[in-house]
Amino acid sequence: MQTISTHRRTSGAFLGASALALTAFFSAPAHAAQDATCGVLAPGASATAQAAVDAACSQIGVWYSWGGGHAATPGASYGFYDGSDPDSLHDGERKGFDCSGLMRYAYYRATGKDLLNGTADDQYHTSQASARFSAGQGTAPLLPGDLMFWGSGHIHHVAMYLGGGQMVEAYESGTHIRVTSVRTGGDYAGAVRINGSGTPIPPPANGGTVFETWGTGVRTHRSPSVDSDVVDTFPGPTQVSAQCQQHAETVTAEGYTNDAWSKLADGSWVTNIYIKGPAWLPGVPDCGGSSTPPPSGGSKAFQTWGTGVRTHSEPNVNAAVVDYFAQPTTVNVICQKHAQEVTSEGYTNDAWSKLTDGSWMTNIYIKGPAWLDGVATC
Repeated sequence: MQTISTHRRTSGAFLGASALALTAFFSAPAHAAQDATCGVLAPGASATAQAAVDAACSQIGVWYSWGGGHAATPGASYGFYDGSDPDSLHDGERKGFDCSGLMRYAYYRATGKDLLNGTADDQYHTSQASARFSAGQGTAPLLPGDLMFWGSGHIHHVAMYLGGGQMVEAYESGTHIRVTSVRTGGDYAGAVRINGSGTPIPPPANGGTVFETWGTGVRTHRSPSVDSDVVDTFPGPTQVSAQCQQHAETVTAEGYTNDAWSKLADGSWVTNIYIKGPAWLPGVPDCGGSSTPPPSGGSKAFQTWGTGVRTHSEPNVNAAVVDYFAQPTTVNVICQKHAQEVTSEGYTNDAWSKLTDGSWMTNIYIKGPAWLDGVATC
């Protein structure tokens, strides 16, 4: 009977990972059609549990990524290297979920509430449990949507029971979310039934990305300006579907200052200050209204290419992500240096450019020669 290595199952301990990848070179493939064996395979589950199963099954084929699924809003996100497992070296370049990130996402989609925001160990001890089952009880009392856990003393892995002796899980680095037979040997610790309630979140409208807002009395506007007509008011946190974002009027509120605004599915705009996540939302395209400031401080303007290009705090793909370019844009380069060698899109280069905001990006995604003409060495 196969057991699970603990050094990979502590992945759920990383919350809000910011060490995202440079490109989609190792990113998750487009979602595959739902696996024919993934779904509610036994009767008796609540409507909430069935919705959670459907949500987990919708991610079949997406990458396992250490730390994935623990961004500000539940959903697939880039992970990071776990520090020990060679198979995890590219998790910073894979958009997906670790084991607890997938469970968090599934029940978020099923209830509209972030019930399981934590590690596998946190989820095992959740206050949302309506029933608990010991390892010795096996799968006989389990219903679809129940969470199964592994670990001795400290829980390091979680999966979702489907019924019929099957479960869905984000297993380990280098693999994809899958359906497999349940494992009740080794350090199987038992199961938990989630007492979730709420309203399932509808899929994003018009291809948008769902985010959660925060704050009270938050207003949306006809255009990206606080002086424009108010379209809606959110009395408390809610979910919104961001279609695109752009730099516009600078707003200072709640101790934050940001010039980024998101366009929602109804055509209204909200400052990104009140959307959970970084100042510039990952995975949301530019609406086309942003402009790049002219070169300053001795910098030189260059055009980028590619999609999903990230800049980092250091010239290294495992360093924290500073910005995300959903599409080609203009960047202002101060200097360049030889640093980590990167292979992507069929090119290999160790040259990195430092931008005016202090971030770094590989020269692979800057139009021009591998070593940019007219740019000083850092």
